Amino acid sequence: MIPHYHKPEAPVANGWPQGQGKGVAGQDASALLQDWRSFYRDPVMQTLIASALENNRDLRIAQQQAAAASSQFDIENAALFPTLNGTAGANIQKMNSHIWSLSRTDEPIYMRQYAVGFGISAYEVDLWGRIRSASRASFDRYMASALNQQAMRLSIISSVATAMLNWVANNQALTVTQNVLENRRHTYDLVKQTVEVGTGTQLDLAEAEASMHDAETSLQIYTRQRVEALDQLTLLVGTPLTDATIRSMNTRTSLDSIAPFPVVPAGLPSDMISRRPDIAASEGELRAANDDIGAARAEFFPKIQITAANGTASNNITRLFQSGMGAWNVAPQITLPLFDAGRLTAQLKQAHARKREEVARYERTIQSAFREVADALAGRETYLGQMVAQQASVAANQRQYTLALQRFRAGYDPYLATLVAQRAWYTAQLAAITTQLQALSNTVTLYKALGGGWGTEIPPRKAPLAEHIL
Repeated sequence: MIPHYHKPEAPVANGWPQGQGKGVAGQDASALLQDWRSFYRDPVMQTLIASALENNRDLRIAQQQAAAASSQFDIENAALFPTLNGTAGANIQKMNSHIWSLSRTDEPIYMRQYAVGFGISAYEVDLWGRIRSASRASFDRYMASALNQQAMRLSIISSVATAMLNWVANNQALTVTQNVLENRRHTYDLVKQTVEVGTGTQLDLAEAEASMHDAETSLQIYTRQRVEALDQLTLLVGTPLTDATIRSMNTRTSLDSIAPFPVVPAGLPSDMISRRPDIAASEGELRAANDDIGAARAEFFPKIQITAANGTASNNITRLFQSGMGAWNVAPQITLPLFDAGRLTAQLKQAHARKREEVARYERTIQSAFREVADALAGRETYLGQMVAQQASVAANQRQYTLALQRFRAGYDPYLATLVAQRAWYTAQLAAITTQLQALSNTVTLYKALGGGWGTEIPPRKAPLAEHIL
């Protein structure tokens, strides 16, 4: 009764837009994305990710959801087999003697019946595949749940890596701000001396003081953000960070101190995203919806149920197991739906509508994945040039500040020119950190978008037991 399953065509282009997907040739993409440790090579980051995979509560929730889905499949699959129950019982009934014509006394009559045996209760013979369809649907939903667990695992790996990058970037920005604050304090003292000797103005002193307090404000902001980044990292890891881990993290004073990510190789085919666990999970839900149609179709056909028992019975418990006390009964029942006010038809229409819904959801998941990869590839093509330009801007602004400071000390320019140059240099340094963080985070996003961590992380699909019965 289950319709033949046709995998929908991917509603995306056959290649990445604008020639994206270029990279470094001579490397195998599947080998690079096989294990997360081959991509995240920094030892500190590996320690944090490994701890998160063991302790993260979101992952534990996904694991238990997969376990519950597995148990639900076992429940549905068990309906294919009869349930055998052992039984033992006694029935003692008191009757008034005057209702029996053969009774000559007023003594009450006791009717006794004892029985021991085993039996089958309401076993449905699955001639039309209703139970098998439900079992297959449950199996496909279990597979989808297991794949969603792997998608959660991949998300946690990427989130931990991004959180550590954010922490290091805030740490680096904090260091830059501390240096700027020290520089501005020194400049404030210098301007104060010029005012005392009569070569400077109170306006210059006020500007220097305001600049110093601005740096103090930025210092507090980055200090707070650094703590918040550490709190976010601790939440993702799922357990308090050890002193050894924090000491190791403190050695990562800048984004350059993190072990670089490998470059994703060239020639990425667009169908690579089909390995993403969220796409495979969406297809699992689509398969389950297709199976539900088979179960809904089977509801239109007769149901055959069998109740049977076998054992011994006697009106005297002492003779219960004697020869000749055997007893059995079989009670088959056929139920044919005749009138249900359109309920079964509505159920079948509902099953078809849910399948169409899952088709649309599956196609949308593929489109979203395609866009994520395309955006990450576009970022990879542009962030490198942006970082080079940003570093050149930092160097140019530093030279401008040095020259402006020299001219101020020589008395050629007011302090305002020095202040403007100093702020531009500080802004350029922070922008360079932000750009580098975005470039590294984009690489993490590309790994996640491609469904990194293949290998044995996605459970193999195998036919459920229901497909081999009848």
